[in-house]
Amino acid sequence: MSAKPIFPDQGALKRVGAAVRKRLDADPGAYRLPTDMAEIYAFGDFFMAEECARMIRVIDEVARPSQLHDVAYASKFRTSYSGNFDPWDPFVISVSRKIDDLLGIAPKCGETIQGQRYLPGQEFKPHCDWFFPDQPYWPQEQKRGGQRSWTAMAFLNTVEEGGHTEFTKLGIRIEPKPGVLLVWNNANPDGSPNADTLHAGTPVAKGVKYVLTKWYRTRPFR
Repeated sequence: MSAKPIFPDQGALKRVGAAVRKRLDADPGAYRLPTDMAEIYAFGDFFMAEECARMIRVIDEVARPSQLHDVAYASKFRTSYSGNFDPWDPFVISVSRKIDDLLGIAPKCGETIQGQRYLPGQEFKPHCDWFFPDQPYWPQEQKRGGQRSWTAMAFLNTVEEGGHTEFTKLGIRIEPKPGVLLVWNNANPDGSPNADTLHAGTPVAKGVKYVLTKWYRTRPFR
């Protein structure tokens, strides 16, 4: 008799992780970042300049002070502006499907694309994208689609100074370059949450930073 998984959705995370890993490792356009502690891939020029410009305009329309489950905006933990894209807009559907097809994950498991804007001094302090099952929000997220598996994040513009994405435990700092897509597995190969995916959006020193993010769940997102 097999042992019961310690972490919620561990079996599903293991299966999804293996399938996406196999797909990306076979993709000639993928660059796997040099670390054995997490599975992080980069794709250059994934989005064209016209697509980036259009997404920036959408972000400016929907951006509001960013929120977290258990941390108020006033805490200064996440000081950017963010907003969800209209999932029924044909352009947004095309952007979303492009990421879905890259990862090979069913569209129904993807959350609504979110855009973020960082002005000078704004940041997102170190955090992980997976949910903590011991927190009050977990029962709600479990019903909405379960644990997050993979994250996809695209840089949409050149930032004059600052605004890097930093994986703080890995010593990896990535400069934002327009059109680049980063994707990473939020779990270990065995399906347990990977604490080494801790990452931050470092403060923008000069200019403005635009990014979009799409998270994927282990089950259809509601």
